[in-house]
Amino acid sequence: MTNKTKTGPAGRDLRIGIVGAGVMGRGIAQLFLHAGYPVRLYDTQAGALDNAAEFIGKMVGRQVDKGRYTQGEADSMLAGLNLCRSMDGLASCRVIIEAVVELLDVKKQLFAELENIVSADAILASNTSSLLVSDIAAACARPERVAGLHFFNPVPLMRVVEIIPAALTEAAVIEQLSSLVTSAGHRAVVAADQPGFLVNHAGRGFTTEALRILEEGVARPVDVDRVMREALGFRMGPFELLDLTGLDVSGKVMQSVYDQFLQEPMYRPSSLIRPRMAAGLFGRKTGRGFYHYEDNRKIEPEEAPAPQISITRVWLEGAGDNASLQLAEELKAGGARVADSPAHEDTMIVLQPWGSDVSQSCAEKNLNPARTVAVDPLPDPDKRRTLMLSPVTAPGVRDSMHGLLAVAGVPVTVINDSPGFISQRILAVIVNIATNIAQRRIASVPDIEAAVTLGLGYPHGPLSWGDRVGGERIAEILDNLFRLTRDPRYRPSPWLRRRVQCGVSLLTEEAQRC
Repeated sequence: MTNKTKTGPAGRDLRIGIVGAGVMGRGIAQLFLHAGYPVRLYDTQAGALDNAAEFIGKMVGRQVDKGRYTQGEADSMLAGLNLCRSMDGLASCRVIIEAVVELLDVKKQLFAELENIVSADAILASNTSSLLVSDIAAACARPERVAGLHFFNPVPLMRVVEIIPAALTEAAVIEQLSSLVTSAGHRAVVAADQPGFLVNHAGRGFTTEALRILEEGVARPVDVDRVMREALGFRMGPFELLDLTGLDVSGKVMQSVYDQFLQEPMYRPSSLIRPRMAAGLFGRKTGRGFYHYEDNRKIEPEEAPAPQISITRVWLEGAGDNASLQLAEELKAGGARVADSPAHEDTMIVLQPWGSDVSQSCAEKNLNPARTVAVDPLPDPDKRRTLMLSPVTAPGVRDSMHGLLAVAGVPVTVINDSPGFISQRILAVIVNIATNIAQRRIASVPDIEAAVTLGLGYPHGPLSWGDRVGGERIAEILDNLFRLTRDPRYRPSPWLRRRVQCGVSLLTEEAQRC
């Protein structure tokens, strides 16, 4: 790496000022120092600047130890860091990034003071994660120079940055910030000045629907986490994530987004949160959340061994389709005999519904619910199977089907009746929220995909994932969820419905107007 003054997006030498030397501020400083930009760091807290400089020095030193920089390059990089003991030291900066406490009055006052120091064409950017950028810009004489620039922790590793134009922000400001972020090696995504912006907005479905599943008594937190982690490929389950971020933080964000979207049912938080917050069950930080922790290590219940098989005769609904054929081969390998009819009393009835539950399916198809179970057709069957029961499924049927599914060594999660199992529900809600973001023009399709994979770490972008499952299938799941629950949170977005009706990909942008 050659460390030299970068030529900024506007074709001039660019000096970056950062206000706030805490976790986010020092991370942002480290990112731009790595990219070769001179950085001026300012903070009013005693010792904050020196602590930040020491931390950045250690981080750069680790890069030298790993052979990514020479000592000379590291020294040159660190020489670009200037610690400002007065706000006047930021006067020559052309971009100022604020990373102070998340209080609107504090940020507004800071931006008004900065305007009196920097040049008239300097860009003022806020790292806010929850406040509307337009509210911050309202305190400025030149609101057209103000934008949101939302980084994620840890800044050098989280390679996505949200750029949020306020209501009066000039387009050139967004272009300059996008170029700046890109030059530092991160992916810039542009999001409208709406609650949660893009990343936090797109992430609403993962945890809120998991909490809804818990509310309904469908499954335990560990069951939900195992299904989402192993069957669908998430890095961690929703309850593990809530424990990691802290329910005291996540709970407030859920409520804030819901209120800011004027109680839109799609974002409705769970009634389970408040009593858990009152009890201090925040997660890892308190040693107890949805899991117990010892020395910051999650204590996860062991899976029960597969039960003995007492019934081997099975009838599969939808014999002949791919999912049914695959399940039939799996059950035969376990010793099952596939019947031609569900009429015999010694026959287990196996369904594979999309968005429906066992009870509803039995009522519609005149099947005996005591002999009926359902197996989720969505996830990879080689990783984990989900077995769903009716309220009256006989214990012998439950245990025998569990045992047959487990013969090949695939783990099995047994859940109570639920429209859409676990994976279908959560995935359909994730896709639906993403299509709603696209419909509202909060972000472009490429930015939605990048934000979710880079910012949330999901295995696939939500719209491309919807295509993998099939937009029509996602709509079917949502329609059945709405039909059975009458909860408007499950109504499909217009973006989803229209693309299904037109037979096109969920990644398809609107046609250009003439």
